[in-house]
Order: sequence, then C-alpha cells, then structure tokens
Amino acid sequence: MMRCGVIARKIGMSRIFNNNGEHIPVTILRLEDVEVLSVKSLDKDGYTAVQLGFSNKKLKNISKPLRGVFAKANSQPKEKVAEFRVSEDAILNIGDKLSVNHFILGQKVDVVGVSQGKGFSGAMKRHNFGGMQASHGVSISHRSHGSTGNSQDPGRTWKGKKMAGQYGNVRITTQNLNVVKLFEEEGLILIEGSVPGSKNGVVFIRDAIKYKTPDNAPFPAGLANENKTNNEDISLSNIDNNKETSSELEGGEVEN
Repeated sequence: MMRCGVIARKIGMSRIFNNNGEHIPVTILRLEDVEVLSVKSLDKDGYTAVQLGFSNKKLKNISKPLRGVFAKANSQPKEKVAEFRVSEDAILNIGDKLSVNHFILGQKVDVVGVSQGKGFSGAMKRHNFGGMQASHGVSISHRSHGSTGNSQDPGRTWKGKKMAGQYGNVRITTQNLNVVKLFEEEGLILIEGSVPGSKNGVVFIRDAIKYKTPDNAPFPAGLANENKTNNEDISLSNIDNNKETSSELEGGEVEN
C-alpha cells in the first residue's frame, strides 16, 4: 500500500503544550487547494502515479504548456505541480481535493523541501572545518581550508574535495516526524520539530518510508468534505480563549 503525499506551504514555527505541561516545538504547514490534476496508469505510462496541483494562481502568470494541463483537468491554474508514485489501488480521480485528514494524529511522516540558501560560504561554515592556527606564523589565512591535494602525484585536486562554495539551496528530506495537531477548517498541519525550507516555501509531505502506515489512515486518501478530523474539537479560533487546554498554541505567534 503506497498512498500519495500532499503539497503544503511552510508558515513558520510555534509550540504547543502536552498534557504534562511540556512544550513541543512544531512547524505549521498549510494545505492550499491541493487537487488531483492527472493520473498515470500502468497500461498507458508504465507506472502508477498521481499528479497534484497546489495553490490557485492567476492565469496570466502560467506558461502555455501548463495551461493545457489545467484546461484538460478542468482546474484552476496552480502555483506548484508535483507527482507522487502510488500503488495501483491508491489511484485517485481527477478533480479530487485532498485535506489535512489525509494524515492522522501521531503518524510518522517524511517532509521534503529545499533548504535555505546561504550563498558562497567558506570551509569552516560549510564543512565545519577547524581553521588554521591563530598565530605561530599564520597570516591572513586563519579561516583557510588548507591544502587541497598532493604535489606531482596526482598533481590535481580530487573531485568532491571539501572546499568553499555554494552552501544550502539543496533538496532535503527530513524523516520520521510526528503529526501532533490537525486543523481541517484552516487546512493546517502541525508537525513536531523543524522541516527544511524557508518561510512561505513549498514542501512535500508523505507517509514515512521507514514506518508502516497506520491501519486507520484514510485510504486511498483523505479527501476534502469527507470525515471531519477527530482533533478533540479544538480549532484555532478557540485556542486562545481556552487557556486550560493542554494543547494550546502559545500566543498564536509564528516565529521565524
């Protein structure tokens, strides 16, 4: 059984409290009009997959090839399009909209995103090098990475040598994160810990590959306007009014 994932936007970080009063740092992710645009079948394409679109966008900002994709699916233009491999029994229908009840509380998920770019960085920042000595003849090269190879043999620098260069802005997968809270009306998923990517960046959420998908998880997917998520009947609107709730968001503030 292999379900599709979802596309979400990283809103920021906050924290919640459990029943013991311990605070849990969480990342707030929001689903925005996640819709099935097309499906790949084994007979026609050689594999099975579901193509999803995320967040409505103005038509004038869409390229002509993508306009044809959205027109064929009879869908609004989307900001992001991504494809998820699925098993044959998990194929969805074109036009289906996914919601946060695709996941359940306590489920393990993997989150894929592009890390924040740090620009051209030195070896100490990029690879955690120790640098050169502070004195004893070292001059204007305290943060240098040192020698990069031998002299005559091989007479060159090996490929992959750790040196200064572009740092960050790479695709990263953070595995085995807990889903701690769901708000279906607001389309929010609260995941324990941090996820890669900058604020307002787009990430992909899927079932953890190293854990078995819970038996009570919706299959083939959690679609919008199906069953309301069982989340102790707590919504963002009444969290601030209920200070005694153990799962209260602190102040409702979002941190960087």
